[in-house]
Amino acid sequence: MYLIAIAWIYVVLLMSIAEATNTTGTLLGALITFFLYGLLPLSLVLYIMRTPARKRAIKAKEKVADEASLKITDSSEKLKD
Repeated sequence: MYLIAIAWIYVVLLMSIAEATNTTGTLLGALITFFLYGLLPLSLVLYIMRTPARKRAIKAKEKVADEASLKITDSSEKLKD
């Protein structure tokens, strides 16, 4: 997944350089090209692609928290007895 992202940024960077160094191109056009063709779509795609990993991480944290709370309640019940 990251290999494709790196390749896409490389291509967009070259497009931006070509835009900036062209005789009719501008630096502003190069920046717009880089952000609108590169960073904006890539950040959206990477965010969507990482959604399952984020969900797994949240579930794992909740599971650890639930197990910790069960251990605390179990130990407090043992102390009461």
